[in-house]
Amino acid sequence: MAETILSLKDTGLSLSGNAGTVDILHGINLEIMRGETVGLVGPSGSGKSSLLMLMGGLEQATGGSVHALGQDLTALGEDALARFRRQHMGIVFQSFHLIPTMTALENVATPLELAGVPDAFERAQAELAAVGLAARMDHYPAQMSGGEQQRVALARAAAPRPEILLADEPTGNLDEATGQTIIEILLGLRERHNTTIVLVTHAPDLAARCDRIVHLRDGRIEQTIEKAAE
Repeated sequence: MAETILSLKDTGLSLSGNAGTVDILHGINLEIMRGETVGLVGPSGSGKSSLLMLMGGLEQATGGSVHALGQDLTALGEDALARFRRQHMGIVFQSFHLIPTMTALENVATPLELAGVPDAFERAQAELAAVGLAARMDHYPAQMSGGEQQRVALARAAAPRPEILLADEPTGNLDEATGQTIIEILLGLRERHNTTIVLVTHAPDLAARCDRIVHLRDGRIEQTIEKAAE
């Protein structure tokens, strides 16, 4: 029987600013199973990235609930959320967020060291090799292309062997060919680690590779499309 790994029930998000309160998400009900790949699609401003941030505890829901691995993320403080993400989640953004003064290997290994992983550098080497960067481990971000930097970011996210990987427009800054390479690497994570992947994308070819496509519009789920069994 499939295990629910992410669950959102009647979840809402409102943000307050100088212009008043803005409702970003309304009544989101969504369950994601272990090992599933889900693509979040929709027009700009539909709430895709905000929904992803709720799943990662990077934004706090202002209504309803968000559960990950049975843990109510809305009940956790910032420190507890950071620990939860470190132990269970990987997050990849459109911008690579690499440390420019560290090599590719150091960018991947350092978070593992900070988390107390004893074989941090060995695991970092293995993940960089898995994304095709065995020959680039000693290079700094400025010495790498955008596609190579995104592969380092993916290796860094995958190295802790997260149960959940959240990706926000992972191919957004890349050309088509490089984007295809990133797609294959992302989907390979599920094959290697049974990682549950939720990603925001405007790329139809990436969304089409997911098990399920969730369409958002105006902060609501408009439609869900299940991929036909092959």
